[in-house]
Amino acid sequence: MGVEIVFKIAAVGILTAVVGQVLKHTGKDEIATLTTLAGLIVALMMVLNLISALFDSVKSLFNL
Repeated sequence: MGVEIVFKIAAVGILTAVVGQVLKHTGKDEIATLTTLAGLIVALMMVLNLISALFDSVKSLFNL
């Protein structure tokens, strides 16, 4: 759980940006906005899983 999660989040961001720009240039602004929103949700879910694992580690550390 080191650098690979940062690379995964960066890959989602880059992919979302590229797809969003392609869709904007083709005139599909609404779909580009939805694509950007979907990429943001995917990245947030990755971060939420990490935060959940952090809280589980702290909980087990203090025997709560």
